[in-house]
Amino acid sequence: MKALQIAASGMAAQQMRVDVVSNNLANMSTTAYNARRAEFADLHYEQVARPGTISAEDGSMLPTGVQMGMGVRPAAVSIVLSQGTLSQTGGDLDLAIEGRGYLEVTLPSGGSAYTRDGGLKRTADGLIVTSEGHEVAPGITIPADARSLTINAQGEVYAYFVNQVQPQLIGQITLAGFTNEKGLEAIGGNLYLETAASGPAQTGTPGEDGLGTLRQGYLEESSIDAVREVTELIKAQRGYELNAKVITAADQMLAATTQVR
Repeated sequence: MKALQIAASGMAAQQMRVDVVSNNLANMSTTAYNARRAEFADLHYEQVARPGTISAEDGSMLPTGVQMGMGVRPAAVSIVLSQGTLSQTGGDLDLAIEGRGYLEVTLPSGGSAYTRDGGLKRTADGLIVTSEGHEVAPGITIPADARSLTINAQGEVYAYFVNQVQPQLIGQITLAGFTNEKGLEAIGGNLYLETAASGPAQTGTPGEDGLGTLRQGYLEESSIDAVREVTELIKAQRGYELNAKVITAADQMLAATTQVR
């Protein structure tokens, strides 16, 4: 009897589904977080009688055959790409990306990572960094005597100084786009790495080549839909219970078999 193994694979799949939903709900307040969705595929099939096989009884062809499924397996946990609501903060280094694109940051190893978390900070030396202290490419330093800062939709960074009416351009923030954003590797800390599946980063000016624009004084909120996540949780729970009932039924059938005299 294969029902035990099949139902066990179903329970494992629903457990994974619950894990994904719980991670989504845990990140309801994470800046620029996108929901994840667990995707599944059926396992290989036991071909008891292949479709199109010639019947030995009368020489006719079987129209469908007998194919016994062996259960379910995880196929992917993909990102649901959607724009989160923009929340006004008023911070001069808070940036929300309206549309496609990621900020490029430099990791301690020297490699590049990408994020949509625009809650930026400045170091004691005036360097613009993320909340985790990673330098934002291409590396912009705010002068110590700057009294205020303005970042326009195209990523141009202007500083205002005492006794100067006109602002001074001190840098240009760029965005990176990818052919397949779902192929990025999440490493935590709101950071992603480029992979062979995502394709190489295509860096450009905000508002050009299909990239989004920047909005100063705003942050992108998590795109989690709490109602949908709770619905997914209920469905996963019921699926787990049904698979558990199949195991119970299979166990009872095996018990009945052992009692046959």
